[in-house]
Amino acid sequence: MTMELVYTPTCEDCADAVRVQMRHGSFKWLRRVLPVATVLAGLVVLLELFGPGEETDLGFVVLMAGLGLLTALLPWLTVRLSARQVYGLVGRQGEFRARVDEDGVRWTTRDSEVASRWQMIPRYAETATQFVLLSADKAGVGVAALPKRGFADPGDVDRLRELLDRTITRL
Repeated sequence: MTMELVYTPTCEDCADAVRVQMRHGSFKWLRRVLPVATVLAGLVVLLELFGPGEETDLGFVVLMAGLGLLTALLPWLTVRLSARQVYGLVGRQGEFRARVDEDGVRWTTRDSEVASRWQMIPRYAETATQFVLLSADKAGVGVAALPKRGFADPGDVDRLRELLDRTITRL
């Protein structure tokens, strides 16, 4: 069974793939650490403003509030900045053609051709708009996407899901 997708990547496709990569790759620890840092910075600000003690150090309050805001926004900023960088690479290549079969995936663009066997991308996650394929390394450095809109036949989305479930691991 061979399926073909034809699509032009968007920056949102890249952001979606980066979000999956961050959830299952080397940055997943950030999903735990940053909310804790945000809460701690907020508690420090509250204690400094309303807690017992002498006068409030306004400079310290501003620093802690800024730190809390930064840690709250960092996941969103990281995804956006990373997606823009990835899109800068893939967006220039124009239309993508992906051929998927039992052996793996072959992507062809105006400028390149890349083939990956399933052993290279043995994990995947499905989002509302695409299938995101990840490499086996703990960091999840290798990431690729197959947007659902690329199928001419909507039934191929279900066929691809079946193939992926049979061949690689769903996250």
